[in-house]
Amino acid sequence: MTVVAELQESYGATFTERGGRQVVDHYGRPERVHRAVRNVVGTVEMGYGIIDVGGDDRLEFVDNAVTNRVPETDGAGSYALLLDPQGGIETELYIYNAGERLLCFVPPGRAEPVAEEWADKTFIQDVDINVATDDYGVFGVHGPKATEKVASVLTGPTTPEEPLEFVRGRVGDWGTTVIRTDGLTGEEGYEIVCAADDAANVFDALVNHGLNAAPFGYRTLEYLWLEAGTPLFETELEGTVPNVLGLRNALDFEKGCYVGQEVVSKIENQGRPSRELVGIKLDAEPTAGAAVFDGDSHVGEVTRGDYSPALDGAIALALVEYGLESDDLTVRIDSDDVAAERVQLPFVDGSARSARLPSY
Repeated sequence: MTVVAELQESYGATFTERGGRQVVDHYGRPERVHRAVRNVVGTVEMGYGIIDVGGDDRLEFVDNAVTNRVPETDGAGSYALLLDPQGGIETELYIYNAGERLLCFVPPGRAEPVAEEWADKTFIQDVDINVATDDYGVFGVHGPKATEKVASVLTGPTTPEEPLEFVRGRVGDWGTTVIRTDGLTGEEGYEIVCAADDAANVFDALVNHGLNAAPFGYRTLEYLWLEAGTPLFETELEGTVPNVLGLRNALDFEKGCYVGQEVVSKIENQGRPSRELVGIKLDAEPTAGAAVFDGDSHVGEVTRGDYSPALDGAIALALVEYGLESDDLTVRIDSDDVAAERVQLPFVDGSARSARLPSY
């Protein structure tokens, strides 16, 4: 559940759920707010699940489980995955080294099952695992003026320069951690983390103090993610082998064995996956699962489609046969075959590029 529901309601929020957690859908006219974020800056409450990992063996334990290196220094972060034995993605994690603890940000609804699974595997290791979702507020600040916005309210250090690095400071009277994001919205971005008890004050400061930032919800956030070409856990990642998505920023091919590593390495050594994630433009909005055809041949499925406020038209991500080159693509929508054009990702160029853009 949002940690600042009463304040969100005062701004006119309409709520929805993601992974069983309440988040803001929009504050009215999400397309208009999208333009404000694209042109200046906006702020959104994030719905992460959060796992707190302590103990002397915390680095080794988490590193042995995930697909990427766990950061060893305080103030650093990394993006990683948990895979099943067939190489399919079970969850994604942003892992931050906070000194004596690791904080793992996971999709809504995934903190409890991951924490339970890890707790069953600690054996004799000195590892302490707790779900800490309700202990923190997390707010995204996105847009070409995001750095200026954060600098206008942050007391202490300068904003971090590298993706997934963080610094500690204050927003007003409240202690905060400021993380530079990996560009998933296609714009400069930061995430501001604070104690749940301070969240309402921090959110108010982000909206109203210094350079104003338009509050926005997940409806606008999903427009931005799609326009940036960012694959998401619920629609593209879950159950998919990361090579198929070109999700190389989550993989360290020099790492030792983790669950699913043999499948990932085998596909990497073969030089190409069976399918790839592509962007398409078309004249109607397709739903997830809509079939993609090359002439009469079925070559893939849409994973996510929506209206693009920036392009004023329908766009979609689709998993199709690897290496597909065709001028005769169609997508089947309500029994009609709608002409589609494969395009280079991202759909929209902003002030940053998503670290999850497919790379093969």
